[in-house]
Amino acid sequence: MNAPTPPFERTLHRAACHAATSRGRRIAEAPSPMRDDFQRDRDRIVHSTAFRRLVYKTQVFLNHEGDLFRTRLTHSLEVAQLARSIARALGLNEDLCEAIALAHDLGHTPFGHAGQDALDECVRASDPASAGFEHNFQSLRVVDSLEERYPSHDGLNLTFETREGILKHCSLRHARELEEQEPGGVGQRFIDRTQPSLEAQLCNLADEIAYNAHDIDDGVRSGLIEYEQLLELAPFADVHRQVLTDHPGVTGRRLLFEVIRRTLSRHVHDVIDTSARNLERQRPVDADAARAGPSLIALGDALGPELAEVKAFLRARLYRHPRVVATTDGARQVVRDLFHAYATDPGQMPAPHAARAPLQQTVVDYVAGMTDRFALREHVRLKGPGAASALLGIV
Repeated sequence: MNAPTPPFERTLHRAACHAATSRGRRIAEAPSPMRDDFQRDRDRIVHSTAFRRLVYKTQVFLNHEGDLFRTRLTHSLEVAQLARSIARALGLNEDLCEAIALAHDLGHTPFGHAGQDALDECVRASDPASAGFEHNFQSLRVVDSLEERYPSHDGLNLTFETREGILKHCSLRHARELEEQEPGGVGQRFIDRTQPSLEAQLCNLADEIAYNAHDIDDGVRSGLIEYEQLLELAPFADVHRQVLTDHPGVTGRRLLFEVIRRTLSRHVHDVIDTSARNLERQRPVDADAARAGPSLIALGDALGPELAEVKAFLRARLYRHPRVVATTDGARQVVRDLFHAYATDPGQMPAPHAARAPLQQTVVDYVAGMTDRFALREHVRLKGPGAASALLGIV
């Protein structure tokens, strides 16, 4: 029995991805009578072990630094919300966008980008010929190989379209490895220099928009950014004045939230308007035609530089703040210590991991899969009490 065609698929843009014409799964499965393939992908992701781990993986601030800061899980949910909203307006596939957004960070290490950088350094130092560690490539490994939920196969056996969107970035070395294993698969576009689906393009942009908005919020909440510093950004100052005109006397969190909300809305509406114009101008006849052309999901000429300006501001004022740098330096050392401990003595890993080969890939998979707090517990076990606390400044 074939899955029924959802009503919304009948109104999708001709260049959107349709579940009914999906390139399918690597291992064929009988269709569901209740859900289409992209809905099944989303549900498999939500029920995966790797998805649950995201609640204890760092975005910017480590887990012990506060209960209200974003984590990889809340970030992924915010990206999914933005992507669905934009997809609906453009006639793109909301379920596919949600699946991509929820899975895009499944391969991220503990301790955010600091952990990713440290693991990359360890891999390259251990094997100079290696392509290093890439969290998008690792996210694909999670859904293709590392999840253990089904008796008949490794991984989640997701559709091509979801896997294509998860692999946001990929080195040419890793792309060629993928192409060798799966000719014409998700690695091919990095070799051919073509685009992913419109839904994948959308999730890439929603990721960037979400980052800026919630990192401003968390930066102010942490006290590392003063609200007045945000007024150095001309677009932020403009929205600030509009809010005070509409709500005289508003201050504090309400003022910040309203400015962020309006800024987000402005970006979302601009993506919708710009992308709709791009689609009308290019007129791709189907999803593959969209892949073969230029990137069509984009911010306009005015807001693109604005997004870059905010990213530069956050890099200078938040990501490179001395308190953040001190913590992330400690986090890097924790990841280095764990990598070297397991690489030197694989028996320190659980038996199922220690028995796998090759060793370096096994160590990478094990460390990358850790949550912040599990990595800290392991560091205490291997290096003794107080070592991680001293590195991360935990009181």
